[in-house]
Amino acid sequence: MKMKKYTASSMPAAMKKVQADLGDDAIITSSKVVYSKGFLGMFKKKSFEVIAGIERADIKEPAFSSKTVQQSAMFESQVSEDSSKVIKQELADLKKLMKSMQSQSASIQYPDELSTVIKQLEHQEINPQLITQISDELFTIVKNSKANLTPQEVQALAQKQLAHLLEGLPFGGISYEKKYINVLGPTGVGKTTTIAKMAAHAVLKKKKKIGFITTDTYRIAAIEQLKTYANLLQAPVEIVYDKEDYERALLKFERLDLIFIDTAGRNYKEIKYIKDLQQLIDVENNVENYLVLSMTAKERDMATIIEQFLAFSVEKLIFTKVDETNTIGSMINLMVKYKKGLAYYTDGQEVPEDIEEASMKNVIELLFQGDNK
Repeated sequence: MKMKKYTASSMPAAMKKVQADLGDDAIITSSKVVYSKGFLGMFKKKSFEVIAGIERADIKEPAFSSKTVQQSAMFESQVSEDSSKVIKQELADLKKLMKSMQSQSASIQYPDELSTVIKQLEHQEINPQLITQISDELFTIVKNSKANLTPQEVQALAQKQLAHLLEGLPFGGISYEKKYINVLGPTGVGKTTTIAKMAAHAVLKKKKKIGFITTDTYRIAAIEQLKTYANLLQAPVEIVYDKEDYERALLKFERLDLIFIDTAGRNYKEIKYIKDLQQLIDVENNVENYLVLSMTAKERDMATIIEQFLAFSVEKLIFTKVDETNTIGSMINLMVKYKKGLAYYTDGQEVPEDIEEASMKNVIELLFQGDNK
């Protein structure tokens, strides 16, 4: 990565220098306030120092002149690649075998009438314990039924049992009862685009006067993206670097109906970033907190993120990139495990179209649509 230091009289001015020099893909690695020496130790001048960098894709490894070394490296690389392929194939075969054994064991426990529904739940990667819970209830119903149930009737019963598991969890988008909409989430989940979709609905359907606050000062591209959406919605946007900036932005937007807060996308598996966020913004007073997760992520990683944000009063989750996967069981698993509701799920990049306000009904239907969704 190419690194460079920039100094300016203000942080926004420093950010402009970074953008002009390195472009929108620049990444801020550190920033601090510095003071220059004044006359007789007095009249010190305050300035801002930023270190930024950009990945250099055009850097190539140096070529060696020795033919022997080149041949040796090629041979070692080929051996390494071949070994890696063998290991990956063995792991894939093992996973298939385990899934097959799990499916067979579930099918053995229950009558044939339930096999289609059970396989559908397994295919969607619903937690095995939840599958057993649903299947036990279905078995009791089928056993006590005087008539043979059709596959459609069995699926309807399975949907009803799934609804029981989700009962009591909150569904639906912004309540419009609180002024600040705080959107949290790790990097790469499509958080800024999701905020734009939510904001567009607030403006176009609810006729609300809105504003944006972003704390994502680490990525130039993220700031420019939010500014673009703000211009389209004719909404003001404030970039905040510290607690004082945040307080000033709140005062500036005092007369607006709704304020969307785009927090920095960071690796929130590290508790340090959670604490930094807690110190920067108010997540309790007159705030609705939403946690954004990507359906393309591993369920275990999403669970880790949720656990890191348990200190925040997050009632509802938002899942993005539903269109990029054929299985959404992890969505159900996490909601049930952590007792979190669902506000929205997104299924594309178009703003504001590709977002759905969640309800229990449409989530269950989405699950049973499977590959046809």
